[in-house]
Amino acid sequence: MSVNTSPRLISVQLVGLDEDLGATSSDVIRVLADRVAATGRAADGAVLAEDAIKREASVGTGVPGGIAIPHARSASVSEPTLAMSRLARKVSFGAPDGDADIVFMIAVPEGADKDHLTVLSTLARALIRDDFTAALRAASTPQEIVDLVDREVSGEVADAGVGKASSASSPTTATGTTTATGATTAGATDATDGSGATAHRKVFVGVTACPTGIAHTYMAADALVAAAQRAGAEMHVETQGSSQVEPLDPALIARADAVVFAVDVDVRDRGRFAGKPLVSGPVKRGVDEPDKMIAEAIRASDDPNAARVQGGAATTETNTKNEHFGQALKRWLLTGVSYMIPFVAGGGLLIALGFLLAGYGIALQHGDSGQNNAVFTLTNYTLLNLPPQGLGYYLGAAAFQIGGISLGFLVAALAGYIAYAMADRPGIAPGFVAGSIAVFMNAGFLGGLIGGLIAGAAAYWIGRIPTWRWLRGLMPVVIIPLFASIIASGLMLLVLGGPIAWLMTQLTEFLNSLSGASAILLGIILGLMMAFDLGGPVNKVAYAFAVAGLGAGSATNVVPFEIMAAVMAAGMVPPLALALASTVLYRKGFTKPERENGKAAWLLGASFISEGAIPFAAADPLRVIPASMVGAAVTGAISMAAGVTSRAPHGGIFVFFAIGDVAMFIVAILAGTVVSALVLVGLKKWVRKAPAADAAVSETAGDRVAVAV
Repeated sequence: MSVNTSPRLISVQLVGLDEDLGATSSDVIRVLADRVAATGRAADGAVLAEDAIKREASVGTGVPGGIAIPHARSASVSEPTLAMSRLARKVSFGAPDGDADIVFMIAVPEGADKDHLTVLSTLARALIRDDFTAALRAASTPQEIVDLVDREVSGEVADAGVGKASSASSPTTATGTTTATGATTAGATDATDGSGATAHRKVFVGVTACPTGIAHTYMAADALVAAAQRAGAEMHVETQGSSQVEPLDPALIARADAVVFAVDVDVRDRGRFAGKPLVSGPVKRGVDEPDKMIAEAIRASDDPNAARVQGGAATTETNTKNEHFGQALKRWLLTGVSYMIPFVAGGGLLIALGFLLAGYGIALQHGDSGQNNAVFTLTNYTLLNLPPQGLGYYLGAAAFQIGGISLGFLVAALAGYIAYAMADRPGIAPGFVAGSIAVFMNAGFLGGLIGGLIAGAAAYWIGRIPTWRWLRGLMPVVIIPLFASIIASGLMLLVLGGPIAWLMTQLTEFLNSLSGASAILLGIILGLMMAFDLGGPVNKVAYAFAVAGLGAGSATNVVPFEIMAAVMAAGMVPPLALALASTVLYRKGFTKPERENGKAAWLLGASFISEGAIPFAAADPLRVIPASMVGAAVTGAISMAAGVTSRAPHGGIFVFFAIGDVAMFIVAILAGTVVSALVLVGLKKWVRKAPAADAAVSETAGDRVAVAV
């Protein structure tokens, strides 16, 4: 590879080593922007800094490995430029694994989308390599940094035509799309072979997307484009990153010979590609094996029996045709969980804030009004007419009510996006409706799982039914949602509702019959029930049993208070145990999203929000639920044996003032948390193999650079 450094991306004046540029990402960006302006590459450093800071505010550009790549397209910039700093004081750029000490700022002229993409993707490829980042950290002078970047980045960027007037004649790249052709005339689909005959050159379209943002998305796009060029084909890629996406031209899709998906998330609007031969794989395969994917696309385009993007549901079938049902089920559940997490975290934390501001009594019923104290307060008082308890109580009522409503969407969102993972957009409405029916039938999140799976399966199979061309446009927006909703919600409402109601009645009667039995046995049973379905009907029966008994509690009859304490302590164990296992004891046994969710589970568990464990249980129920039940049973037994009492129906550790013998309350919770976490770690290590190799790879070097744009 020739090293063409004219124009050069970087110079010694743009490099700083082991310097303190401030405490925030904005501070660092302003200094680097001023450096770009000082070299004459930007007319106004403040304008460039403002553009980069605005971009940073939308999605942080920090990536794993202590690296950040802030970037901006700015009218102030005159030529593509890299500014670099090795920080003495690390600064947060939003990376999941911590602060950054290596910062590269990319500045390109406004409208230079192709230059921006080329510089970013080339730099990202270099930053994936451990030897490159190690050399950056070992360099002793700015000149060493410049030489390193010139050797590894600038040459390739210059060869791609970045910053040159002639680059306008290259195949164009718009925001969100990458285009390549196999001939000098862009867009041509015919070429002349050696005999002088005209041969059809293959035209492919594709989508690349990674979960966290841009680097792998664009790297896969570039790699597929280059592979298509080597194969004499034409390739057009839609990059579905976190930024605005420019969709592929429908006319281009119509004339494409095949479709290539290199994605780790669901493709947006897959119905556009319906009927086309399909090759699909993870985004990392697009980076590592682009030639193989293009070769498969060439073969698929000539094979009438090749897998295709199907009907209204537009399901991808390659790469999943050899997928075991268990793997497919896990993928569906994880998609539902990923969309459900914001409802759990936001709603649960708002409820905890409500308890903190207004006290546990905010959840109790207000006299004979049929309303809880929060609703009564919000409907009878305003900010101009505060309740007797004051402003804090009023704001606590608002937080509690907003949080409760947010959690009310949890099951519907779970079911809706499970169905979406199975059948794409046509599955969303049937899934949400089935999830809402599950809530109506008191089926909890387990009912949501079942309803979502039924809705997704119904939408998937209806979408595969051959139909007339004139009806195809109605399939994803009318026909599939209508009949899939009838099937899934009809089964939930007419068939499953009766058994669920019967089960709840039996469980309630069983609990009442145990009220005079051994306190320890009752604590074990209540603990098992609280962890069995984490907010579902069994959990709700145990909780309702405890709350209903509070009215009978008194100084001479503390058993109802003991039951309430055992139920609350046991309900706190599952999220706390999952937090301990995923963030402390066995991090490598959990995916990156699970570890992030584990951080939130600490506070959710401390607040007695059992739903904080649902994302883990939905993705891996056969290991998470048994482990949770064991620890919760231990906690329930200890709490009842020690005679711990609670006069609060909710609030977790935040209502410590309402707990009798708070020390043993904490001991019981800690014991159950440790037991559950250890059992879960053991199950993950020995009952089944550790996470699949491909998942492990995505957690290491392959995900070193996953910049969000």
